[in-house]
Amino acid sequence: MMVSPLRLTALDEQDLQAVSTALQDAVALLGDFAYSRRERAFTMAFNRFCWESGRRDRRVRCGVQIGQVTAARSANIRQGAEDAVVNLLSLRFETGEMPSGQVICTFSGGGELRLDVECLDVVMVDLSRPWRASARPEHALDADVDAADGETPDS
Repeated sequence: MMVSPLRLTALDEQDLQAVSTALQDAVALLGDFAYSRRERAFTMAFNRFCWESGRRDRRVRCGVQIGQVTAARSANIRQGAEDAVVNLLSLRFETGEMPSGQVICTFSGGGELRLDVECLDVVMVDLSRPWRASARPEHALDADVDAADGETPDS
């Protein structure tokens, strides 16, 4: 089954939930993250699992850009570890003084990226053809247990 490349835009919290769902279990190298103060944008490249695929055994390279970013902070993410692999669990928006707020990227292992934004402006685009994933992401039933799926950005 051929799946069309996804191209999603999030301008409100409901849109962001759809992007978050598409990106669940996406893996990336920290070296594939970049913040440009001048352009006020944070970009990330992931290998996302194609949950929407009927076969459910595919990954695709995708790009995510979050616009209108005024500051970026992280917790439990090794700065300067360009080859470190992260597994994205979710994206969410915490409202500030409307329309501003924070886009929060939550990673397995307790990592978090918080982006202060003037408004919600997120774009996700698939960049490659899908390829067969070496494993399907699995999640432990206990929230305290981190279940790795064996995927790396090179898988």
